[in-house]
Amino acid sequence: MCSDQKPIADRQLNMQFENSLSFARKLDRLDPLRAYRSQFLFPKHAGKPALYFCGNSLGLQPKTMRRALMAELDQWQQYGVEGHFRGENPWMYYHKLLKPQTARLVGGLPEEVVVMNTLTVNLHLMLVSFYRPQGTRYKIMMEAGAFPSDQYAIETQLRWHGLDPSDALIEIAPRAGSDHLHTEDILDAISTAGSSLALVMFSGVNYYTGQFFDIESITRAAHSVGAYAGFDLAHAAGNLPLRLHDWGVDFAAWCSYKYLNSGPGGPSGVFVHARHASNADLPRFGGWWGHDEQLRFQMRKGFSPMYGADGWQQSNAQILSFAAHKASLDLFDAVGMEALHKKSVQLTAYLEWILALHNPAGNRYKQITPLDSNARGCQISLLTDLNGKKMFDYLSEHGVICDWREPNVIRFAPVPLYNSFEDVWRLGQLLRL
Repeated sequence: MCSDQKPIADRQLNMQFENSLSFARKLDRLDPLRAYRSQFLFPKHAGKPALYFCGNSLGLQPKTMRRALMAELDQWQQYGVEGHFRGENPWMYYHKLLKPQTARLVGGLPEEVVVMNTLTVNLHLMLVSFYRPQGTRYKIMMEAGAFPSDQYAIETQLRWHGLDPSDALIEIAPRAGSDHLHTEDILDAISTAGSSLALVMFSGVNYYTGQFFDIESITRAAHSVGAYAGFDLAHAAGNLPLRLHDWGVDFAAWCSYKYLNSGPGGPSGVFVHARHASNADLPRFGGWWGHDEQLRFQMRKGFSPMYGADGWQQSNAQILSFAAHKASLDLFDAVGMEALHKKSVQLTAYLEWILALHNPAGNRYKQITPLDSNARGCQISLLTDLNGKKMFDYLSEHGVICDWREPNVIRFAPVPLYNSFEDVWRLGQLLRL
């Protein structure tokens, strides 16, 4: 493997990495996004900022968030219920403030996105509309080892329709000896299932391995056999550039507390493709905030959904969490996903190189995240040996915040908005001991 003395060229970036503090600091000085690190609040360890590599579970707090929340509390204090119609950002229309930024974030049109509820709630709402088993077309396909909440949502939806998951659910697992899925295997499975498929629903990025799935190809394959295509983008939104409209995705949902830094339990986003914007044949669970806003306060019977994704809303906005979310979206909008991804590729490659450098025999841990930077975001997952939990605890005791996933995986997420190359190098210094 790599030695401390010789710089080794990264195979994809065509650049020389070095295992030195001076080199890491040089990369940080050259980083056009370096100023954004100072806009986040880091947990402290021994009086110093911790090495935070857990943005794939909970993003750091933007410094602007406290001011955003206080502004809404002040509006509540000043106007009371009239805050729905008065003040700088009237609550009645707050969800509309988030549309342009959200659309740019996921590559959709403003009418295709809305922020509402939380992730699993939104997945269930989407499944009400887009999982419609009929006759022999009743099966759902997803990746094996999807996040448990997705598994539970699919399982209970199938049972709600009176179906047995052991028959109606197709789970695609990696080939023998492989740690992640091959796109051609997914596409072959879709083709084989054919007209029995009602829905293909994958993660955008698998939470465990960090694999980024080929959303466009999966969507095209699903449509070719007459199935809908939906995605849980919890680990993809804010992590990777997305083009949901161009890719033809039917629906997607994501949370905002991971890469989107909107705070614990932050609101979810939803995408519904424009071709479904006024489809009266799609059933849904109605709520008064999804009802035609011109008629909403007439309080009459008869649900008339708003055009686009807005028509799936249930209740009025959770203003405090929306305000926190907007504070973070402002940062993403200022930087742009393409610039974030450019840094992410380099930062994650440096982490990959550092991890390999301090595991020369390959016996301490094994990377299960794809080596191809096009097939991952800013996460590296390590399958550890029997001493993995001890290594994780050692890192925690020395100020590294990452996460442990049973039975023996450590996940590191170097987030380009606030992580530095020096963070990665310092992690390596701990791993060498």
